[in-house]
Amino acid sequence: MKQFGNVYLIAGISIIGGGLFGFDISSMSAIIAGQGYLCYFNSGDVPCTGPSSSVQGGITASMAGGSWLASLFSGMLSDSLGRKKPIMIGALIWILGCVIVSAAQNIPMLIVGRIINGFCVGICSAQVPVYISEIAPPTKRGRLVGAQQWAITWGILIMFYISYGCSFIEGPSAFRIPWALQMIPAIVLFIGMMFLPESPRWLASKDRWEECERVLVLVHGHGDPNSPWVARQFQEIKEWLEIERQSKQTSYFTLFTPRYINRTHIGLFTQIWSQLTGMNVMMYYITYVFRMAGLSGNSLLISSSIQYVINVAMTVPALIWIDRIGRRPTLLVGSSLMATWLIINAALLGSLGESVSGGIDGIKEAQVKVTGAASKAVIACSYLFVASYAPTWGPVSWIYPPELFPNQLRGKAVAFTTSGNWAFNFALGYFVPPAFETITWKTYIVFAVFCVAMTIHVYFMFPETAGKPLEEVNAMFEDSHGVKYIGTPAWKTKNYYSTSARMEHGEDVEKKLSNDYLPERKEYVEPGKGA
Repeated sequence: MKQFGNVYLIAGISIIGGGLFGFDISSMSAIIAGQGYLCYFNSGDVPCTGPSSSVQGGITASMAGGSWLASLFSGMLSDSLGRKKPIMIGALIWILGCVIVSAAQNIPMLIVGRIINGFCVGICSAQVPVYISEIAPPTKRGRLVGAQQWAITWGILIMFYISYGCSFIEGPSAFRIPWALQMIPAIVLFIGMMFLPESPRWLASKDRWEECERVLVLVHGHGDPNSPWVARQFQEIKEWLEIERQSKQTSYFTLFTPRYINRTHIGLFTQIWSQLTGMNVMMYYITYVFRMAGLSGNSLLISSSIQYVINVAMTVPALIWIDRIGRRPTLLVGSSLMATWLIINAALLGSLGESVSGGIDGIKEAQVKVTGAASKAVIACSYLFVASYAPTWGPVSWIYPPELFPNQLRGKAVAFTTSGNWAFNFALGYFVPPAFETITWKTYIVFAVFCVAMTIHVYFMFPETAGKPLEEVNAMFEDSHGVKYIGTPAWKTKNYYSTSARMEHGEDVEKKLSNDYLPERKEYVEPGKGA
C-alpha cells in the first residue's frame, strides 16, 4: 500500500484522534442545556430538569474515567503493536461507543457508552503525540504535535454547531443525531492511518532497520536516500538505541527510578496542570457560567460558541511560533494571564453578584447572577481566559511530555503522564457542578490559585526542549553512559531552534554537538561519595 511522507499530511490525519475529544466536550456543553436532554434523562421529581448535579458530574466524568484507564494501557499497546495500530484500534472503539451513546435508553447506558468513547480518547491522546514527535523533524515537532490541540478546538467548534442546529429538533433526536454523527471522523481516521508510515524510532526498537531508514528517507529526505540529514538522524537513532538497551529497563516502574523520576514528575505535572487551569471544565460547563451572566436561550448558546471560535483562532499562533518561542515562555505567560482573568471573574461574581436560591431558571449550578456592566465583564474575562489558554497550555501540554523521554520508554511514559490528565479531568468533571452549586464564585478562586502555583513550578523546574532532536533532549538529562548530571537550572536552559534548523537543512551535519550546543552540565555526585 502506498505511503505518504509529507509531515503535515501525517499530522493532519493522526490528530483527528484529538478532534474526537473535542467532539465530546462541545456535544455535552451544548446538549446538557437542551430540553430534549433535560426531559429524557431527568432524574428528579420535577419534569425536564435533567440529572442532579452529582449525576451530571458522573455522566460528564465517565468519559474521562475511561480515558484514564485506556491511556495507561496504551503504552503497552504502543510498544508491542507500533504507534499506528493503537490509533486505528482507538478509532474502532470510538465508533462502538458512539453507537451505544446515540442509542442510550437511560443514564446507565449513556455512561457505559461514554466510558467506551473514553477508551478511544485515552489511547489516541497518549499515542498520537508519541507518533508525531517520533516522526517529525525537530524544527517542526512543536507545531505538528501541538496541532493535536488545534484538532481538539476544531472538534469542539464543529460539534457545537451541529448540536446547536439539532437543538431545534424536538425530542430525543436533538441529542441522538449529533452523538451518532461523531462516528464520521473516526472512520476517516481509521482509513487515513492506513496510508501513513510507522514511526522510524519504533521500527528501530524492533531492529527493523531497513524499514526505519526507508521512513526517514520518505519523511525527512523527501525521497533522497543520500540526504545528509537522514544519515545523521539514522546514526543518532542507532547510537541512542544502543545506549538505551544497556539499561534493560522498560517497565512503568523504570519511570520512578532515580534516573527518570525528574522527567516523570515534569511530564506528569505538565498534564495535571493543564487540567487544573480549569479550561476543560469551563468548556464543559460554559452554559452554567453564561447563565450566571444573564444569558439564556439562543443568546446563551451563540455566546458560548464564540469562545469556541476564539479557541480555534488563538491556537494558530502557537502552531506558527511555538518552536521559535520555546516551551517555557509559552507556559509561563499562559498561566499568569489565566490567573488574572479567573481572579477578576471571582471578584465580579463575589462583589456584584446576586444570590439566586435554587438556581437560575432551574439550573441548580447557576446560583449567582450578575447584570449590566458586570455581566459583560464576566463574559469578556471568560473569552480572555480561553484566548490565554489556547496558544499556551493547550498545545504545549501535548508537545512537552513526549520530548522528555528516551525511545524505549516514550510510549509508556507518555501513556502514564497522559493518564494524569484524564484522572484530573475525571475528578474536575465530577467536582465542578456541585462546586458551582455550593461554593459558587469561589470556584474561580480555586483555579486561580492553581494557575499561580503552576507558574512558580514551571519557572523553577521545567527545562527548555524546543529545537533539539529527541536524542539531544535525552542528553540534557544524562551523558552517553547514563551518568546523572545536575544540569543548568531550568530557568537558564535555551531554545536551540536556529541551530537545529541549520543542521536540518544540511548545514553543519558533520559537526559533532559540543558543550556549546547542549546546556552546561556538572557531573552529579551522590551525597557522601566525594568528588
